[in-house]
Amino acid sequence: MRPMMFVSAMAGLLLCVCRQAGYQEIPLDELRDKIAGGWAGKMIGVSYGAPTEFRAQGKTYDEPLSWSPERVANALEQDDLYVQMSFMMTMDRWGLDAPAAKFAESFATAGYRLWHANVQARKNFQDGILPPESGSPKYNLHCDDIDFQIESDYIGFICPAMPQTANRMADKIGHIMNYGDGVYGGMFVAALYSAAFFEREIDRIVASAVRAIPPQSDYRRCVEDVIRLHQRYPDDWRAAWQELEQAWGDVDLCGALVPFNIDAKLNGAYIVMGLLYGQGDFAKTLEISTRCGQDSDCNPSNAAAVIGVMNGYRAIPEQWKSGIAAIADSQFIFTDYSFRTVVDRSLEYAKQLIVDNGGRIDGTRALIKAQPPLPPALEVSFPATIPIQRIAAEEMTAWLWDGPWQDHETAGKLQARSAEAAGASVAFGFTGNGIVITGDWLKDGGKADVYLDGVLHRTIDTHYYWAGEEKRNSFLWHAMNLRQGEHTVTLMVSGKKKTESLGTKLCITGATLFGTKP
Repeated sequence: MRPMMFVSAMAGLLLCVCRQAGYQEIPLDELRDKIAGGWAGKMIGVSYGAPTEFRAQGKTYDEPLSWSPERVANALEQDDLYVQMSFMMTMDRWGLDAPAAKFAESFATAGYRLWHANVQARKNFQDGILPPESGSPKYNLHCDDIDFQIESDYIGFICPAMPQTANRMADKIGHIMNYGDGVYGGMFVAALYSAAFFEREIDRIVASAVRAIPPQSDYRRCVEDVIRLHQRYPDDWRAAWQELEQAWGDVDLCGALVPFNIDAKLNGAYIVMGLLYGQGDFAKTLEISTRCGQDSDCNPSNAAAVIGVMNGYRAIPEQWKSGIAAIADSQFIFTDYSFRTVVDRSLEYAKQLIVDNGGRIDGTRALIKAQPPLPPALEVSFPATIPIQRIAAEEMTAWLWDGPWQDHETAGKLQARSAEAAGASVAFGFTGNGIVITGDWLKDGGKADVYLDGVLHRTIDTHYYWAGEEKRNSFLWHAMNLRQGEHTVTLMVSGKKKTESLGTKLCITGATLFGTKP
């Protein structure tokens, strides 16, 4: 009897080992603690960096940094949190597999203001342009911006050790407002969290996450530059920052020809710089990712969330997290969630995805079928394109204006020109491979026909009024990836408008020209 019992026990043990090969096991209370650590890191980081946001453009932020725990309440009103929670609320209502149009509708019709790729996606939704076109280079010049990168955290939080599942979700949500590197930023951030649930070494977390995006992409090249720079200057993040700035500081087409940079790649590199030089230390990670500058509330928010997932909520030092208890049941604005409920809901989604992807929940433990990172197909928004010239309103006298256009001046300086009468037009010739016409989205904005090289390119609608806000100096129309050479553009007021618009106005503030990179 005893030999047979031994053989039977060994057979059962071998079966158990075989069954768990390629799986990751974690107690549910630890899984919840790590999810809570991610959300807490996100909240702490964005609150910590908020006073510095875009205060350092093309340079490091060298002013004193401070923290008091009650400042974390600022996170309840941050778009880094409430926008992605709109996507979670869409899943609450329509399920994990809701179509992209439902997710787009949830944030396009929400009561909050938006900026950059997000607001262009909202405008596109209002104009009947749905995902994935709403985030495409054709309809969204902001498509490489940071927007999805700061809104993809929840995907990583609910995909422990499942970067392929995270990428599938990110592909759908990210293309609402972004494309190419803009989408890869969200995939990369989600993959950082996915790896951080079980990996304890920062270097390995970054190395795993970068494999979730295409090796040919500029985003991956930028991150890999940070990895190499960290190896070259292991104790000097400022030396690494300087070389990174020289290589990547002027890649942002949204902030063309100015120090402002909201591109996903460079800001994603600052996340990685904070992680590699912080080496798991919560305070050091926050400080470095903030001092790198540019979008310096979003970047420490992502970086601190990685540390939060890796170590769990309980391990975050009290000096950083002690303010959360007082607001744990307070709602994030525009959402149905508090800190406590968003953690609970994230855990339920994580459990559902674990089971849906070949794992299981055994009582108080989760057995996760681990996935290797798998990059999507390569997308490139604006290949070999660089900005070459900005044309401000006061320089528009060289344009060919026809019809009753009105000048708008401030302190004697021309700021814009507008027209409402049907048939009023302006023509402009340029040399390059792309152009964007800037102007205002207004509550009395109307429609205009845009001709490129004498052919109708498309009709634009400049009406916008949402959350009590119009949008000044927006991208009214653009055409990119053209043949390098001579081109002409003509905008003609149609005199038509949406029913809800108060007028038919077209207001132009300038243009930016682009050319082929040598």
